[in-house]
Amino acid sequence: MSTLLLSRIKKKATQILENQFLKTGHVLESRLWGTDDIVEIDMHLPSANMDWNEVQHIKCKVADFTYRDYTPSAWDAETQTCTLYIDINHKGPGATWAKQLKKGDTVEYLGISTTRHTPVNTSAIICLGDESAIGHLLALQQLTQPATRFSGAVVMNDSANRSLFNEYFKTSLQPVERSDSYGHHSLIKWLLQQSENLENTIFYLAGNSTMVAQLRKTLRGQGYSSGQIKAHGFWQ
Repeated sequence: MSTLLLSRIKKKATQILENQFLKTGHVLESRLWGTDDIVEIDMHLPSANMDWNEVQHIKCKVADFTYRDYTPSAWDAETQTCTLYIDINHKGPGATWAKQLKKGDTVEYLGISTTRHTPVNTSAIICLGDESAIGHLLALQQLTQPATRFSGAVVMNDSANRSLFNEYFKTSLQPVERSDSYGHHSLIKWLLQQSENLENTIFYLAGNSTMVAQLRKTLRGQGYSSGQIKAHGFWQ
């Protein structure tokens, strides 16, 4: 059997599965941040039944046979709406898809699943992430009760975006200037400057996979147990 014929069979089978399982939503608003590095998308998902006890991700179709996971920053069950914050400052099918979305567009998604990130009962929670994890970190903040247990930092390359972050969100997350390619050095520096006792802290890490892996390695090297570190890396 030729490679071309196998490709056609695979494509046809995928189309059948997509037609059976794909769900649709609609873009209510799409807003670019001032630097055009981040897009903020309000979505209506009329058939969604989101279990908002853990941070969730939506597997969105961003191109033919191509999917990317995006984390809603919150979920309004009454109106069935959520907001995504998507880092578009890189090349990739997800960024290309997100850049062109506009009000009224239909969004196709394969499903909604848990990231297995839910705040545990401990004295303190510290979240560390980058621009791609804004929604993830905000979702963790909303799920953390009492809110006084929650703190953290998000590394951001652009000073204008850091200012917008402070302006837009009522949060104990602090925007941190990126001083290295992936951001882990900047976040470790921020962490070392904190005065709190970190003995009973649980760390939630989210963002680009290299940053998350390096942060986890550094924290383990400083003596924190694997049970104190909850990691979720994103591929661009």
